[in-house]
Amino acid sequence: MSAKDVLTRAAELSGIDAAGAVCIREGSNAIYELTDGIVARVGKPGSVAAAVREIRISEWLNQSGIPTVEVVTAATQPIVVDDRPVTWWRLIPDHRAATPEELGATLRALHALPPPSTFELPTYDPFAGIEERVTGATTINQDDRSWLAGHCAELEKRYGELPVTAPMAVIHGDAWQGNVVVPASGIPIVLDLDMVSIGLREWDLIQLAVDYVDFERISGDEYRAFVAAYGGIDVTRWPGFRTLADIQELRWTAFSLSVAQTRQTAAAEACHRVACLRGAVPRPWRWSAL
Repeated sequence: MSAKDVLTRAAELSGIDAAGAVCIREGSNAIYELTDGIVARVGKPGSVAAAVREIRISEWLNQSGIPTVEVVTAATQPIVVDDRPVTWWRLIPDHRAATPEELGATLRALHALPPPSTFELPTYDPFAGIEERVTGATTINQDDRSWLAGHCAELEKRYGELPVTAPMAVIHGDAWQGNVVVPASGIPIVLDLDMVSIGLREWDLIQLAVDYVDFERISGDEYRAFVAAYGGIDVTRWPGFRTLADIQELRWTAFSLSVAQTRQTAAAEACHRVACLRGAVPRPWRWSAL
């Protein structure tokens, strides 16, 4: 069944009106905006346990003082159709992406939380899914696949040797400006909870740092505001920065390879990203969003 078919059936079972549903994003999860201020999230097959955990995380974070996207409490959660979980969330209207400063302050608060006591968070694995996406890639040649596999193995070795400067903490796992949004109230709200886990604090700082160092997507003043809001810790000065940056860029490249299977524009972008990783394109890089 397609994601839209799964949504339609789940809505029937929940008594929710899915007529006129608009797809916001189609990726690992399919996101639809419905009427009555509801957003539906259709998970990938076999992700029921993850969907249940996301609901618990939302409730826990909101109770802990971290404003987070809220579930629709009046609906049964989740509804499972064709082994795909569908969850219902409250729409956040008229919002914008967080500024670097707002992101830094939100991450500082999140990392200060003790782990939940009523359920267990997984340990974050930055290499999850990379091998499968590389070996299954059909839009690159064997030489590129072999290089990426070797690069991944080398990064796993380097990751295991990283200096530990602080205990593991609750992390978001995909901490970029678009995953913290700011509505008219001015209060940042955390989105996309599927990677919330226990891991290195530095992992949540790496995306914005890479945006600054390797892509020049933000200015020096914006990056310094992020560092100050987080508490003065600049991950670019951490000895393990380059390792985490390389892993993050490999993750983005592996994602582009998975999308490239069905989208020609993504195939060209994936090839460009591989060329960047292999040193054929000098930094700062210019990568298109997928």
